[in-house]
Amino acid sequence: MQQAGEFGIDDAKLMLGDVFAPWVQDLNLSVERFDFAPPPDGAADWQPGAILRMPFSERLCRTGGIVCGQALMAFADTAMVLANLAANKGYRPMTTVDQTTHFMRAVTASDVLADARVVRLGRTMSFGRVTLLSATDNKPVAMVSSAFAMLPG
Repeated sequence: MQQAGEFGIDDAKLMLGDVFAPWVQDLNLSVERFDFAPPPDGAADWQPGAILRMPFSERLCRTGGIVCGQALMAFADTAMVLANLAANKGYRPMTTVDQTTHFMRAVTASDVLADARVVRLGRTMSFGRVTLLSATDNKPVAMVSSAFAMLPG
């Protein structure tokens, strides 16, 4: 249960509808999990982040029924914004500075999951990684690293 002053999954879901451009909203993304606090076991490798789902749609495919790279890159960028919200425990203006995507295999006829994690959050910059997975077999389809500038305001 969310307590006063905490920023949780319901808040993250609202951000998907309030902050992003209409064409990003057309991707119909959903927040599966939102990790803003370490687990009770205090895992040493824990990082704040979020897991999102992009449902399969023929509108996101190129010839041959393959989900296009542009949709996957927009999905990864959006997932990383939500991961930054988790790390900041709330909304903070930011902008993408850099995103590098390594495509490992094509994804067809499957939802895609994004596991986005903040590796380092500084006062003015954030660095993160996203693993995109086929929801059908849970195998990676792309790895993404990114940097965001934290803006005043």
